[in-house]
Amino acid sequence: MRHVARMFGLAMLSALLVLDGGSLLTAAQSPVASPEASPDLLLTGAAVTHNSDLGVLIFEQQVDGTAGATVPDPVGQLDGAPVLGHVFPTTLSPTAVGFSEVDGILALAVTSHPDFDDTPLWDENVDGIYDNDGVVYHTHWVVVGPDERVSGGLAVLEFHSNGAAVTLPPTAPGMPMYMDSPGFAVQLNGDTLKVLVPVDRVGNQTEFNYDAVTAYLEVNTSDPDRPMLGVYAVYSVLSGDLSLPYAVVQS
Repeated sequence: MRHVARMFGLAMLSALLVLDGGSLLTAAQSPVASPEASPDLLLTGAAVTHNSDLGVLIFEQQVDGTAGATVPDPVGQLDGAPVLGHVFPTTLSPTAVGFSEVDGILALAVTSHPDFDDTPLWDENVDGIYDNDGVVYHTHWVVVGPDERVSGGLAVLEFHSNGAAVTLPPTAPGMPMYMDSPGFAVQLNGDTLKVLVPVDRVGNQTEFNYDAVTAYLEVNTSDPDRPMLGVYAVYSVLSGDLSLPYAVVQS
């Protein structure tokens, strides 16, 4: 496993894992109270399968309730906007999906956030309007790293215009973070969430490790002492210790 993956796992363990009855894993509250750990956010299984005939990677999570049935309540503005995520931290390099080389963990995140839309190229609710469907679960690539300024101990990495040159995928939504909006199809069926990722969108890499996480994040545009998009609560970690122990199944 790559060095950064080991660093991520150790930092996460030291920063946030406070087990509370096997559900909510953070003892602190976010600035806006996070949703309760409903069965819809509690993981029971996960898999990533490489289907060589179709040339796709199938990312999936199973939950104790109904996948995608829990979404955040809107707050009516971007600052403090809540985000729920079903996340797959991976050992893939950020460069595999078009980011600059950066020291962090590349994760596929399936998110819902009713207060804003950050997928300007995609119409997830198929109503002909491209900027009104942030609440519909949709996909992002994000690069995350440890951040002690938030109770969940993690944040999406940011960059600033006065820093070194940064490369982003062409489908990135134009925010000063390592985040992309790739538009992968999300399927919700009973207790299972699936995402279909063409292998050529990850540099044809089909052997890597991963974990599965559900979490509450929040947008910050007003407080310079907190990250722009930080993790404030972790509901479920499939491995229990974020060691990224699971490998892609070849089929």
